[in-house]
Amino acid sequence: MLKKKGLLVGTAVAVLSLVATTFTATSASAAGCDEYSKWKGTGTVKIFAGIRDPEATTMEKIFAEFTKCTGIKIAYEGTDQFETLLPVRVKGGNAPDLAIIPQPGLVATMVATGKAVPITAATRSNLTNYYNPAWASFTTINGRIYGAPFGASSKSLVWYSPAQFKKLGVTIPNTWSEMEAVAAKFKAAGANPWCAGIESGAATGWPATDWIEQMVLREQGPKKYNQWWQGKLKFSSPEILGAMNKVAAWLGTSSQVGDLKSVATRKFQDAGVPGLKAGTCGMLQQASFYSSMYPAGTTFGPSGDADAFYLPPTNSKFGKPIMGGGEFPVAFSKKKEVGFVQDYLSSPVYGIERAKAGGWTSANTGIPLASYSDPVLKVVAAQLQNKSGAIVFDASDLMPTAVNGAFWKEMTKYYAEGKSMKEVAAGIDANW
Repeated sequence: MLKKKGLLVGTAVAVLSLVATTFTATSASAAGCDEYSKWKGTGTVKIFAGIRDPEATTMEKIFAEFTKCTGIKIAYEGTDQFETLLPVRVKGGNAPDLAIIPQPGLVATMVATGKAVPITAATRSNLTNYYNPAWASFTTINGRIYGAPFGASSKSLVWYSPAQFKKLGVTIPNTWSEMEAVAAKFKAAGANPWCAGIESGAATGWPATDWIEQMVLREQGPKKYNQWWQGKLKFSSPEILGAMNKVAAWLGTSSQVGDLKSVATRKFQDAGVPGLKAGTCGMLQQASFYSSMYPAGTTFGPSGDADAFYLPPTNSKFGKPIMGGGEFPVAFSKKKEVGFVQDYLSSPVYGIERAKAGGWTSANTGIPLASYSDPVLKVVAAQLQNKSGAIVFDASDLMPTAVNGAFWKEMTKYYAEGKSMKEVAAGIDANW
């Protein structure tokens, strides 16, 4: 999944979309279970997350193998109201054993309740051995680490149709000006240059926050990007507001994305599919996980049905930094079997099987690139596995949860209500 989920602080909504599955053990000594031997045990571990179908079904099949080999049952529950329900459950004494949290800001909120448990020594060993050091910093609070990445994605991608590019006689752009020239070709052909949709249930607006983050990173570089999510640079500052206005020109006009109100109501899953294939829109700025939104049988790569390229820089002095996203299984129990599952989820054992299933990437260097059959995801995984590269985390997911939620809502108002970026910035800043 590796996308942001909505945060609505307060009471739970009345109608919820929930999926619950429990896997039962068969034989803990089955053939092919040697790599699971250190996790043998009993009991049930309850996992709560915002991951839903089709990804949830894929994930659950892999959990079933863990259960078969270890004897530990996994009860998974997924919902589209994850960020609303998790604080309620934790504060109400009904916390899950593990919650897969996609925002470090929400991790910090959960740690502040006193209910979250730091990662085990085994999970910490995985983090040290298999991940870029930057990943540990995202969930380190008061010197203690509360989560190792479950999955990861590059958000610095642009999806396109190779067939449509060929039809227009354009090639993959390497600079921002080249990308604008491609957009102009689509416009001349009668298509919207850019595909766009930001509806995501309680999380509506999050794709638009990614666009702002991409521009801040490219215009201001990693140092000021980090100062921004830390609250040292406000949204209304010249640096950030300047980047927001550049996004308004890029993805915030009807000449580029079509009717702006439709952007606010179009599901992000449908933003590029089927528009890219049909040629009604030209390009989609979205994370690597978007490959899972394509229908079964879609082929990826330069000669396939769909492909993606790196979103070009706007300021060459900052090179080609990657904005990543990730999910972190955070424990709310000290039970041995909970620690086992957390260790497993951050290990190559889980990662290799999940990578083979497709539609998912990880920053775990213990996963051979050959495990990724999708050529786009293989390239993304190679970028994420770079232990020394410049990788920043999704800024809004690092911000305090109130600011994060306001960012989603105010960006939605830009499209749905015609607010200016100056007004949007002021509305978000009021939540610091």
